Amino acid sequence: MCYILGRKDASDFFSNRRGGVIISAESLSLVAGTTLSLFFSYVPGLRSWFDEFNPEFRRLIMLAMLLCSASLVYGLTCLGWAAEWGVSLTCDRAGLFGLVEQLVLAIIANQSIYAITPRKS
Repeated sequence: MCYILGRKDASDFFSNRRGGVIISAESLSLVAGTTLSLFFSYVPGLRSWFDEFNPEFRRLIMLAMLLCSASLVYGLTCLGWAAEWGVSLTCDRAGLFGLVEQLVLAIIANQSIYAITPRKS
């Protein structure tokens, strides 16, 4: 048997009571920022459209997309729907500040990954 934080096995640790996977807010933010960056870097049609803009506007597009996704998560939380997916955000001031912290992590991951992905020469 594997014990992780007092649980009997690892599968119990990584799943919630409905059988879904639990992921920390920090990990989710980093994955979201990284995925968005890789999506714009490697999806052929999207990459060519995105490369037409200057670097400052590209950063603003990514920032806007991350802000929209964070706003959507907060809105779903306030409607009571986010808990269905295992999101443990609260619809209050503390939850909003926590969301801003996660947004900053997503922006850091997004811009870091985008800076190291290959470009056309």
